[in-house]
Amino acid sequence: MQYRTDKYGNRLSILGYGCMRFSRKGAGIDIDKTEKEILEAYRSGVNYYDTAYIYPGSESALGEILARNGIRDKVNIATKLPQYMVRSLDSIDKYFNEELSRLKTGWVDYYLMHHLTDIVQWERLKELGIKDWIASKKESGAIRNIGFSYHGNTANFLKILEDYDWDFCQIQYNYLDETSQAGVAGLKAAAARGIPVVIMEPLRGGKLVNLLPEGARKAIAGNARGWTPAQWGLRWLYNQPEVTVVLSGMNSVEMVRENVATASDATIGDFSKEDFALIDEVKRLFREKEKVGCTGCGYCMPCPKGVDIPGNFLSYNTMYLESKKAGWFQFGQTVALTKEPAFASQCIQCGKCEKHCPQGIPIREKLKEADKALRPLPIRIGLSIVRKVMLRRAR
Repeated sequence: MQYRTDKYGNRLSILGYGCMRFSRKGAGIDIDKTEKEILEAYRSGVNYYDTAYIYPGSESALGEILARNGIRDKVNIATKLPQYMVRSLDSIDKYFNEELSRLKTGWVDYYLMHHLTDIVQWERLKELGIKDWIASKKESGAIRNIGFSYHGNTANFLKILEDYDWDFCQIQYNYLDETSQAGVAGLKAAAARGIPVVIMEPLRGGKLVNLLPEGARKAIAGNARGWTPAQWGLRWLYNQPEVTVVLSGMNSVEMVRENVATASDATIGDFSKEDFALIDEVKRLFREKEKVGCTGCGYCMPCPKGVDIPGNFLSYNTMYLESKKAGWFQFGQTVALTKEPAFASQCIQCGKCEKHCPQGIPIREKLKEADKALRPLPIRIGLSIVRKVMLRRAR
């Protein structure tokens, strides 16, 4: 494992463990499977584990695993204040203390203001007294580093970055997102201020692995480097000195091992002109096919009318990235043949989802497009018949 340093010289593994997508079992997290994966990462040198208040069961699972294996003080925990739920200074303490309890710890190594999209949100927190609160927590040792995670445009990112003496920040960044959100401009601005940058969505929610256009798959498979799609995405990030930690939502021991191997030998400046040319070709092929830039993060959920927004968009994109048949199959599994249907046509145009979308997607408009593509008349008739049969069997 390789390491890069934070603002104060502490060594952080360049591969961080993203805890949003822990494997689930029934209604909760598969704790035994997750424990094996976390311990594999820990033994391989991963020392940065990222979770959040709103990731269902994640903080509690991480806290339990670290505590019962006696390794809490040997790793760094990053978690986040749900600032969008905060109404007062007292509520900030409430959420923070609840997080400490879930994590079975007395301190958080890296604490973030979660999901800032606009300087207005940070200004509101300041009006509530967040700066004094942070100072108090840092003085007591309950928080060791303070930062923010970001999902807005570059201009607002730069305003937030410059408004406070941050210890670190977290941005969505990958080879498809160089000019969206904070982007490469935000990455370099943070580095110029000496602020470490943690990367989320390095593979666009798995899209840069599982939904590559056919031409891109062939280009990668035929390249002399022999790297997998995931390795291309991660190595592209590790090639940049401004990147401190890259988070990966690993949910198999095999995935942990592959990502650890990549993080053990990827170096700054390793990319050649030919490597960059391949990435440029993959980007060109991607943008020819993709219909909606959804990463499946789920911030738009739950929909008050039960629409599975990420599921509809995943199915819609799959139709064009793979095949119509694959898209319809995906649609049936995730949206149409569930106990309660989650069709895009259930949308009532309230717009609640768009207020929370990190990608700024015009969700209501795109849902109409997706529904038209996914449910032409023959498919609607077929799904109706299948649903009736399924319901009859369920009685």
